[in-house]
Amino acid sequence: MLKLRPYQEELVNNIYHSLSSGHRKIIVQSPPRTGKTVVMAKIAHLTTNFGNRVMFIIHRKEVLEQAKNTFNTEGVDMSLTTMGMVQTLTRRVDKLPKPKLILIDEAHHALAKSYQRILNKFPKSYVLYFTATPERTGSKQLDQIADDIIVGKSIRELTDKGFLAPFDYYSIDDIDTKKLKKSSTGDYTNASMEEAVSRKIYGHIVSNYQRLADGKQAVVFTYSVESAKEIADAFNKVNISAVELDGSTPDNLRDRIVKQFRDKKIRILVNVNLFTEGVDLPDVDCVIMARPTQSLALYLQFSMRCLNPREGKRAIIIDHVANWKTFGLPDSDRDWKKAIITTDKGKRKKKETATFAITQCDYCFAVVPSGKVKDGKCPYCGKPIKVRAKVEQTDDELKLINDRKRVIDEILHDEVMQQVADKSPHDLHTMKELQAYAKLHHYKRGWVFYQAKMKGLIKKNE
Repeated sequence: MLKLRPYQEELVNNIYHSLSSGHRKIIVQSPPRTGKTVVMAKIAHLTTNFGNRVMFIIHRKEVLEQAKNTFNTEGVDMSLTTMGMVQTLTRRVDKLPKPKLILIDEAHHALAKSYQRILNKFPKSYVLYFTATPERTGSKQLDQIADDIIVGKSIRELTDKGFLAPFDYYSIDDIDTKKLKKSSTGDYTNASMEEAVSRKIYGHIVSNYQRLADGKQAVVFTYSVESAKEIADAFNKVNISAVELDGSTPDNLRDRIVKQFRDKKIRILVNVNLFTEGVDLPDVDCVIMARPTQSLALYLQFSMRCLNPREGKRAIIIDHVANWKTFGLPDSDRDWKKAIITTDKGKRKKKETATFAITQCDYCFAVVPSGKVKDGKCPYCGKPIKVRAKVEQTDDELKLINDRKRVIDEILHDEVMQQVADKSPHDLHTMKELQAYAKLHHYKRGWVFYQAKMKGLIKKNE
């Protein structure tokens, strides 16, 4: 039997309270990395103990196998349990035994036709929709199929209590967002991501990993097999072991590579849409995002992949495509009850950005919630700061989003560094400015030499 954490016990109690109040179709929200499968196993165990049938639906094979193991560990009566991928169950729907309770994992997918075919077959069954992110990228929200929502503990509260690891968040704009185009699903097309993401990203990913997370086990999320292979090659060229994985990787090879990663024989996993929902990778200490998205679900799955807690751990999130500008930080406050409401007769509601209002100090590069700016001054260095809806970022700077104290003193006591603090590399015209800029951002001497050559400050043959 599995021992529930306090917040999981509270979730189970809230579910039963909602059911006893007459609700039959309930959304259960809880952040990524918080053990939703354990909660489902506990509920399935209690249900089958009363001789009632349970159905569990998921859309990923890897998650299904893990869920079966969890259900068995919890002592669920598997003779009364149907567990399967939605793709399989929807084809066999006419032969499936009628369940008393249906459990749907990653339920933000549940409006899809494959799920609806199953749910429509069993209209009198109780349904629990489990998801970390009830909000969908499509036009319709989950209020179309649910009559209650239970909101779990916030990411910030779970972090404060030690159930999630604290993190530092860095970002660089290696992307031209004007080139991004949406598909019919509401997320970006692969072709537009390919065009929008700068070719510089491959070098930036490696150099910034070395500077910020050197030696940490890391997972890179990218958008295409080609980009994943280029990123893996870039790591391997500097003797950092990296492997590319995607949907075409054979299962046995994938399992072997993941085991090598867990055993720390491989340092970096570069993947395309594999390690998002549910797959267990407990030793990830760093996440690198090289894929822009309009999906809050994907963003949280990406960014929180490294938040499994460990004594003394502080995770590193490196965002090369400015996803934080769309979604705020992973632990930003979110109103999930409002997020699931379909408005304007099914038309997509406008995104509300006020909750994620973040601004940046031009002097010390602190990025802070606008609400923390008092009297027009930066809360870190005390210099004037403008509260603005959008943060202006330079092309090649990698900035710490939530902790800038370590650079303040250095900036305030160096006149040249103050002069270059709010500039981009293309605004630098002297060797002293390049050297100050490199010192400010902890770039190596080779960066100064390369930039000086490009600007004609050093002769080409020197």
